[in-house]
Amino acid sequence: MPLERLLPNPKLKLREQLREVMRFKHFSHRTEEAYWHWIRGFLVFCREGLTAEAQRRRGKDVSDGTSKTTLRTPVFPMSKWRHPRDMGAVEVQAYLSHLAAERNVAAATQNQALNAIVFLYREVLGLKLGQIGEIERPRRKPRLPSVLTKDEVHRVLAAVAREYQLICRLLYGTGMRLLEGLRLRVQDLDFGQNQIAIHDGKGFKDRVTMLPDKLKLELQQHLERVKLMHEGDLAQGFGRVHLPFALARKYQKADREWRWQYIFPSAGLSNAAREDARPTLRRHHVHEVNVQRAVKAAAAMARVVKQVTPHTLRHSFATHLLENGYDIRTVQDLLGHKDVATTQIYTHVMNRPGLGIRSPLDV
Repeated sequence: MPLERLLPNPKLKLREQLREVMRFKHFSHRTEEAYWHWIRGFLVFCREGLTAEAQRRRGKDVSDGTSKTTLRTPVFPMSKWRHPRDMGAVEVQAYLSHLAAERNVAAATQNQALNAIVFLYREVLGLKLGQIGEIERPRRKPRLPSVLTKDEVHRVLAAVAREYQLICRLLYGTGMRLLEGLRLRVQDLDFGQNQIAIHDGKGFKDRVTMLPDKLKLELQQHLERVKLMHEGDLAQGFGRVHLPFALARKYQKADREWRWQYIFPSAGLSNAAREDARPTLRRHHVHEVNVQRAVKAAAAMARVVKQVTPHTLRHSFATHLLENGYDIRTVQDLLGHKDVATTQIYTHVMNRPGLGIRSPLDV
């Protein structure tokens, strides 16, 4: 019978207990860092003191600035860390409302903070958080994704810096997310079947997408250059690459094999990113920030006034496929969406009100 949850080592600090559970559940390093960011923010918030409203909910007398009532007993001492076991739904409700009212965060950001705290209580501490109650949530207006026309896409791709052109063209030609494209390994490309395997995408899902014919020759030439770089690293005693999960321990020489190398490696070697990993010089993939900056600069150079990011290329890929008559379920599979409702937003982009109606000024 599988374990319902991992019981972390009680001798570890809270940060290390969270890491132990998240590694056990194979959460990504980015999710791990994001969750700890919000959990630490929650602890800092509770250290500095609850809001007056939260204290009222605990039955304390609080001065509101107009009456003469004063706070008789603080909910907890100021400047003193409190363990999450000593807190509960009242503190969580106050923190989430603080994020919305004072920090003015987006609804998705507030939900991520809530998910992090619920994960801490349920999976790490094994406690029931209880009914949190009413939370002040920011109002999120429905927004359509920014989509480029085909002409705008070609202008932006033509203006991208040379070293990032191939990855940007691949993102638009396949609809991959930025990190999905940057994390591709050599073995993920199947030139014979004209397809690309995407592993551990969003939600730990694998999927297959097409390999554009126009990029096959360029990708093959690119891989020849990358292989020369890899052979040079091996000759100097390097050539290692990060492997997912425990593959590095199971196959101790696999991290030097050609098939595991990144298709888009960084220009230099760097140490392991995780603070608990043993420092090892490896060649990581291109940093996503560099691609984001390159796309932004290319949009400005191409004089495209829309908001343009690497993810805009994914939005444009989906919209253009639907415009070309492809079935929405096919587009859903290519994008890796769990729910077709997520894919349907691109039909709203195509079917803007009045799109097929001529203005009376033009009649």
